[in-house]
Parts: sequence; C-alpha cells; structure tokens
Amino acid sequence: MKKILAFTKPYRFLIIFALFLMFVELAVELVQPLLMAKIIDDGIVAKDFNMVLKWGGIMLGISLLAFISGIINSFYASHISQNFGYDIRKKLFEKVQSFSFTNLGRFETSSLITRMTNDVTQIQTTLFMSLRIMLRAPLTVIFGIALALIVNFQLGIFLAVALPLLLVCMKWIMKKGGLLFRTVQGKLDRVNGVMQENLTSMRLIKAFLRKDYEVNRFTKAANELTKGTASAFRTIEMTMPIMLLVMNVTILVVLWKGSLQVSNSEVKIGEVVAVVNYALRITSSLSMFSFIIMFFSRAKASSKRVTEVLETDVDLIDSADAEEEKSALEGKIEFQEASFKYPNSEAEVLKNVSFTVHSGETIAILGATGSGKSSLFQLIPRLYEANSGSIFIDDQEIKKYKLEHLRKQIGLVPQEAMLFSGSVQSNIMWGKEDATMDEVIFAAKNAQIHETIMALPQQYDSILGQKGINLSGGQKQRLSIARALVRNPKILLLDDSTSALDLKTEAKLLEAIKKYNCTTLIITQKISTAMQADKTLLLEDGMIIAEGTHEELMKTTKLYRKITESQFGKEMFTHDQTVN
Repeated sequence: MKKILAFTKPYRFLIIFALFLMFVELAVELVQPLLMAKIIDDGIVAKDFNMVLKWGGIMLGISLLAFISGIINSFYASHISQNFGYDIRKKLFEKVQSFSFTNLGRFETSSLITRMTNDVTQIQTTLFMSLRIMLRAPLTVIFGIALALIVNFQLGIFLAVALPLLLVCMKWIMKKGGLLFRTVQGKLDRVNGVMQENLTSMRLIKAFLRKDYEVNRFTKAANELTKGTASAFRTIEMTMPIMLLVMNVTILVVLWKGSLQVSNSEVKIGEVVAVVNYALRITSSLSMFSFIIMFFSRAKASSKRVTEVLETDVDLIDSADAEEEKSALEGKIEFQEASFKYPNSEAEVLKNVSFTVHSGETIAILGATGSGKSSLFQLIPRLYEANSGSIFIDDQEIKKYKLEHLRKQIGLVPQEAMLFSGSVQSNIMWGKEDATMDEVIFAAKNAQIHETIMALPQQYDSILGQKGINLSGGQKQRLSIARALVRNPKILLLDDSTSALDLKTEAKLLEAIKKYNCTTLIITQKISTAMQADKTLLLEDGMIIAEGTHEELMKTTKLYRKITESQFGKEMFTHDQTVN
C-alpha cells in the first residue's frame, strides 16, 4: 500500500485543501445538533422567537457554506484521483515495457490488462471517495461521540461503549474482505483471459464450429466470478445488520435514560435531542460502512496486485560494465558453447551451441519444430540470456553492449506477423519513427510489398485493422519485413517469416536484402531458401548437428539430404553423390 500511496505525493497540497473542505462540511454537520439544542432550549421552550430566527439563520448560513465546500471538494477530489490513476497506469505500462520475456512469463496477458485497468480503477475510485465522503463517516462517528459526551456525559457514554464493539467487527471484516476480493480479481483475470482468446481466435472458432464449447468455457469462468463476487459482498453486507442493531439498541437506551433525566429536571430537552441527533448521525454514517469496507477491501486487494507488478525485479538489464557504443555494429555473430533453458523448466532447448557468422553473410537455419531455432534467435537481441557459454557480437561479449544500442541495430521479424491498428505507413515507421517517406517506400519495395500497397484505396495512408486483419498472410509477412528493413539493420533476423511467400517472391526478397549490407539469419523450412544462403545450420534437439553450404550438406548429412528429397524428389540429384 505504501508503494501506491507514494503516487499521491505530487498532489499532497491539493489533497490537504480537499480534506480541509471536507472538514468544513463535517464541522457544519457536527455543529448542527448543538444549534438545534439552542433553538429548542433558548427559543422554543423559552418561547423566544428571536432566538429561533437567530440560531436558525446561523444554521442556514453554515449549511450554505457546507454546500459550496462540497462542490469545490468534488472538483478537486475528481482532479486528484484521475491524475493519480493516470500516473499509476503510466508507471505500470512503463514497467511492463521494461520486462524481459522471463518477467512477462510470470504474468498472464489478461492479468496484466486487468491490473492496468480494473485494479487501477478500484484504487482511483477509492481515493476519490476517500477525499469526498469516506473519511466523513468514521470522523462523524468519532467526533459525534466526543461531542455527545461534552453535551451530556451520562448519555454520551452509551455511544462511547458501543464504539469498541463496532471497531472489532470492522477490523475483522476488512481483513476478510481483502482476501475475498483478491480472489475475485483473480477470477476476473480468468474471464478476461477467455474473452481475449476468443476475440483473437474468432475465425478459428467459427471454422471448427467450437462456438458452443467456447460459450460454455466463458459461462463457467463468468459463473465462478459471479459466485466469488457474491460471496465477498455477502460477507461485507453481513456487518450492517450487526452495526445497526448495536446502534439502535444504544439509541433506545439513550432515549430511555434521557426521558428519566428530563422528568427529574436533571437535563434540558435540547441536550437529549442533541445526543439523540448525534446517535442518529452516527447510525447514518454506519450505514455507509459496508460501502466503505467494500471499497477499501477491493482497493487493498488491487493495490497488492499492482504493487506486485511494480516491485518485480527486471532480470535482464544493462550490465554494470556495459559500454557506451557510438559506432554502428558490423554484424559478426559468434556463439561459444551456449546453452539455454526457459525459466521454470529443466529441459535445455539449446545445448552447447557453437557457430560463427561473419559480417554480411546470409545464414539459413533448418530444423524440426522444437529444435531450438526461435530460442537461438531470442538470445541475439538479449530477449533471454544464455544460461551458460558466451555470445559475441563483433568479437565483444553481448553483455558488454547496452540493450538499447544493441537492439536498435537489429531487425527482428517474428514467426507470427504482428501489425498494429493504423496506416500502412505508420506500421512501417513503427520500426523507425523518424523514417522519411523515401525510406519507407525503399523498405517496402525491397520487402516486395510496394506494389500491393499502391493498389490499396489510400495507398500508404490505408488503414489496417487490428493485427492487419484485412491483409493476407503473405502481405502481413512482407509488411513486417519492411518494418524491419526501414531500420537499416546490421543484423536481420527472419524467424520463418517468408513461409507464406512463393519461391519467386522470396528469391526477389533475399536478393533485395543484400542491398542493406547486413548479416542475415533466416529460420526456414524451405531448402530453396537454404540454397541461396552462404551457409546453413541444421539443428536437432537443441544442438547443431551440421553446418555448411547446400552442396556440402548434401554430401555429408543424411538428414539434410532427406529433407531436400522430400521437397524436390530424388531425380534432381546425381547418382555419384555419397551420403555419410
């Protein structure tokens, strides 16, 4: 909670002013029973109408003051809470952006979305309500009892005795409520997760006729959320009957004792009315306590979830001896006995991998699914760290480079083409935000997507749907490649990102990439691609089992020859080729 409260520091003076206005409202509310006692004793009982007008006018004046204070308080409470929520969301988003892949693996995407939206909203709303009305309820109870004791100690003591019972009940229910609402937020994560999966996979769901199955899955998650929320609300609401019972019994005792004292002329009628008035105001405030407890319980649970993200240690940062690099990379890559396994997994996906790629070379990487190809790619821009061994860029260990300097010179095209809502131009410029239009067009031409773009209604200004839904698979891949090329990278990583391209288009693309004088690594399943590379690495079970040119591998590697034969047939090979 301290971590969250720290976000209020920039607004501390505004908070003090808003609280001052709330105290003005509270003071008016607490003074009114005293003025009412004056009206009764000095005016009505004494039959002095001037006193009624005098004290009544004062009540009207301070009520107007409280009204104005309330309006101004609402404005500042809203201003503070909205900016407070904005600051937390921004910090959360920045924190998530700094996460390594390992950090991201700790949180489901749906959970991060819930934390940045629903959880922050809960905290933000609680701050607003605290500045506006929440603090008034407990303060009304405390000061109401104090003033009741001052007006008449014998009557006020009954209210004071009831307070400890109410505090014990409140403490228990807030602790219980915090645990329950944290569970509820977890169930909300699950609902959001199911919705996210369905909305992003709608075409697949329709193609496989899985509508009913997915509806049932969503219904189950939604029912669990409903039951959890209802259970939490029931637990919170059960406090109200207990509190109201205690206060109503206390009021009856005050009225009984007060009537006896009035009969014996031990107390004025106005004093009894004032104490009863305080008791009623306290009871009214207690009716808000279930509402207050609910909000604070949810805010407490949400604060823990938000703090959990903010306090996560980013495990992949610039090393202490990382050097400031001004010059561009040349692009030489060297792996020395590098091994890697994913966090919370015992299985090594890369085992003692060693190879060298010289600057400007094009390397094809082949292997079956799960052989470690994409994992190898992720080590080059340090999205993950190798568990053992070393990786060098331009003969310098990769950890010696600052992450920003390293990644700025790497163009990565992932296996799944990921585009963003916006124009074609903005999607390409996403790779380099200060790119000129000439650079954008040059990259598009080399990615073999320029002609397709020019055929669109708005050409480069054409708007793409979410994830480029209005483009084909091949068009998405080529646009993703253009986004990487516009960076003019020194290292280009193509993770099976030409799979949807025909051989002719792919050949043109690979030829165009040579204009960039960059080191290119291509994960592919196509032997035709490997044939155009300077060298091919063949991976199996996380190990490099062979490397060389197409001709060399054909002569020396049985697995490579089998893959080639499966794609081209045996007739293309001469009979004198031997296989080890």
